[in-house]
Amino acid sequence: MQFGDAMERVGRQLAALYWNEWTLVQLGLIAIAFLLSRPLGALLAHRLEARARQIKGNASLLRLIVALMRRLKLAVMVVLLFVFRLALIAGSAPDALLAIVLMLTGAWLGLSVMMRLIRNRSLARFFAMAGWLYVAVLILNIAGPVGQALDVMAFNIGEVRFSALLVLRATLVTAGVIWLAIFVSHLIEARLERSDDVSPSGKVLFAKLVRISLVVAAGGFALTATGIDLTALTVVSGAVGVGVGFGLQKVVSNFISGIIILLDRSIKPGDTIEVGETFGWIVELRARFVSVATRDGRKYLIPNEDFITQRVINWSYSDQFVRIDVDFGVSYDSDPHQVAALAIAAATAVKRVSDYRAPVCWLTQFGASSLDFKLRFWINDPKNGLTNVRGEVMLALWDAFRQAGVQIPYPQQDLHFRTPLDVRVAGRGPRPAADPATP
Repeated sequence: MQFGDAMERVGRQLAALYWNEWTLVQLGLIAIAFLLSRPLGALLAHRLEARARQIKGNASLLRLIVALMRRLKLAVMVVLLFVFRLALIAGSAPDALLAIVLMLTGAWLGLSVMMRLIRNRSLARFFAMAGWLYVAVLILNIAGPVGQALDVMAFNIGEVRFSALLVLRATLVTAGVIWLAIFVSHLIEARLERSDDVSPSGKVLFAKLVRISLVVAAGGFALTATGIDLTALTVVSGAVGVGVGFGLQKVVSNFISGIIILLDRSIKPGDTIEVGETFGWIVELRARFVSVATRDGRKYLIPNEDFITQRVINWSYSDQFVRIDVDFGVSYDSDPHQVAALAIAAATAVKRVSDYRAPVCWLTQFGASSLDFKLRFWINDPKNGLTNVRGEVMLALWDAFRQAGVQIPYPQQDLHFRTPLDVRVAGRGPRPAADPATP
């Protein structure tokens, strides 16, 4: 059967089922339902909006109600079509066309509300349209002719026959099953996030393994369910293998590096790290990169491979304590014992300086123009920054030294100039230079 013959058969079947003397009456009722649905829907939306604003603490219910409110016109049309159909049934009048429009409109209303679960709006519209077309084919009872028409459009690859029907069925089933697998993985991930018995890196690792396993299993199940022999994909898998070998080395390397990072638990979400010139804290571990947020509000997406091949400073690997050093100098007229005590007291007075490990101050050397000291203190919140707390401690040192009369000297240098004597006498040339050794 050719494609044109199949579509002609579909047209004849639809005309035979739904065209009769009551068709114009049913079309008129459909038009009335459409026109009345707009003002009635707007009126109901205005009244329900005030009640919807009173819902608090239940985001899922609120999203569902908002989705229904945005489709109140369609819902009102469904109700009006249902009432008109009941009237036709009560009068023993034909209602086939009205029933079809009612079911199609109701199916679109249900699918559009259900697709609100998908956050990607373009993807949600695609699934809604595809699902509605499938339901429409079933409702119109033309699945057989349409299937035959799509099956005619086919091509062969070796011994395998690919038809438009097979491709469409495989696409819809695969997309639906994979979406369901991702949705289940999100539920499991949310459950893991609420668990206190698993480490942060373990949560990320388990979530990724569960998601990959579910997606792979869903893909294999979908292809098998649609009748595609997996052995027929050996050619495609070989081509993918060549592509991985030549063009996707970095992608595979970052993916494997991400798994290694999660297994050895060298970094985890919340750690304060330094990679090259980037200093910040880890926000998220992904399959290809690590998201690092800095104090200036930027987010760096650093490939996982860099955490394996480069030097990484994890300021909170074993604990959150970080030691900070402040170097300063005072004049030789100062008492070094008093200076050390003042420095320790000034650092202790800063709020972010931890009292778990007390600050210390040591005289490090006798400099050219000052007594040089090193003040060491600890903080337990490196995520809040290092430069700012170092600045607070230095301001506290300045205030303490100024109040105690301790001087911070300027650099001093003694310069001795030794030049030859050059005296000119009137009418004569310059006298010979004096011996530098002569006083």
